[in-house]
Amino acid sequence: MHSTVQSDVFSFEVRDRGGRTSARSYPAGKDARGVTLVLAHGAGAPQTHPWMVSMARTLAERGIAVVTFNFLYTEGKRRAPDKSDVLEATWLAAIEAVRGRAGSDRLFIGGKSMGGRIATQVAARPEVAVDGLVLLGYPLHPPGKPAQLRTAHLQHVRAPMLFVQGSRDAFGTREEMEPVALGLSRGTRLFVVEGGDHSLAVPKSTGITLADTMARVADEIVRFTSR
Repeated sequence: MHSTVQSDVFSFEVRDRGGRTSARSYPAGKDARGVTLVLAHGAGAPQTHPWMVSMARTLAERGIAVVTFNFLYTEGKRRAPDKSDVLEATWLAAIEAVRGRAGSDRLFIGGKSMGGRIATQVAARPEVAVDGLVLLGYPLHPPGKPAQLRTAHLQHVRAPMLFVQGSRDAFGTREEMEPVALGLSRGTRLFVVEGGDHSLAVPKSTGITLADTMARVADEIVRFTSR
């Protein structure tokens, strides 16, 4: 089924950062919903990681146009993530590039783990306006360090957010995420994948595949972006 969704590659410049990076566009299927979702990858893998590609294609099949991109460090094949200001600058450049391609589509941003966290930091800026955020495994805190919360800026995000979290995510469990999500902007939701880890995968003993989970998550994203 995924083979029916083809991606095209384009590039954009990150101004004042001395870099250019690549992006991939996954056009919406025949039932296009007039929504474009920009997804950034996590800290340890590029946009071409099978997890990112599978999620993008699953959403495109449901009528949501998806764009992914590499941060500058992954584009340069470096392992260590860029500093926060460079990550944010890359996000801002990606939004500008996608707005030029998406036309009148409603624009949502987000991503996997770190990519989603940096998206929230960008959305907290008063000059940045998006229709919502989709956060796949939000890194609420480093594993084993629940006191080091990454939440202070979330109060400044005006757009609604969809947190998709595995119930056994070491970066933030359901019990940790619920009070955070409840106190945020109107329309913010928490969708919990029972038994899911940081990549939303559940134990093999359940018989539920990651593809099954991604389909459920994609359906929830469709509901969130269709409100």
